[in-house]
Amino acid sequence: MMKKQPMIALLSPAKTINMDVPLPEVPLTCPAFLREADRLMQELRKFSPGELEKVIDISPELSRLTFERYTRWTLPFTPENTRPAILAFSGEVYRGLRAGTFDREELLFAQQHIRILSGLYGLLRPLDMMQAYRLEMGIPLKNERGKDLYAFWGKRLAEKLVEEMESGANRVLINLASQEYFKAVGNWDFPYRIITPEFREARGDDYRVITVYAKKARGMMARFLVRNRITDPEELKHFEEEGYRYYEPFSGNDTLVFVR
Repeated sequence: MMKKQPMIALLSPAKTINMDVPLPEVPLTCPAFLREADRLMQELRKFSPGELEKVIDISPELSRLTFERYTRWTLPFTPENTRPAILAFSGEVYRGLRAGTFDREELLFAQQHIRILSGLYGLLRPLDMMQAYRLEMGIPLKNERGKDLYAFWGKRLAEKLVEEMESGANRVLINLASQEYFKAVGNWDFPYRIITPEFREARGDDYRVITVYAKKARGMMARFLVRNRITDPEELKHFEEEGYRYYEPFSGNDTLVFVR
């Protein structure tokens, strides 16, 4: 019988953020890279709304909202001025995850087995406190360490994951992040096994990845992992939410393909 392997599942953040969600009845934690986030924020505050529109490539309305969020961003982080990351993000991935329905034990399991990549915060645990922001990892933001955020974070995020996986015996990384975000980890030599689930839709005689559906499916996979307390990657093959099924002919040793 295969020995169970504890895991960490890696998610992307969302552009949409809801800071009005109720606080859960579990202890909140502080982001590991809050000092680095503060350094980035000090640089971001130098931009006017018009400059942010060009740097981040967003609409005038979103640039004003982003400018306001940067202005309000302040330390220290407290339960009063933050919300836990897993509840604050509200894009397609998080609509699939539906973390607002998790009970206390499920939130604590997620805290151990899910990490969220972030352009501003680097790496977030689900219950890490965060304030609203907008800063995608792929933005070419010049900084003290280089030409973009990949240069700013360097090996730090991969090294942090390795550290957590060593101390917690989590030796398998489940990549549920987008290519844009996973590059911040995958560009470096990673010493442990990485498994990437892929979600495809039937289109004619073929199965294709449709981005909007794939995002939600990644969140549903993370939910499946949490609700079923999965610590063995083989058990992910039983994922059958909303019509998906594991399809071995398309899958490989480190790629699990699900079709519907």
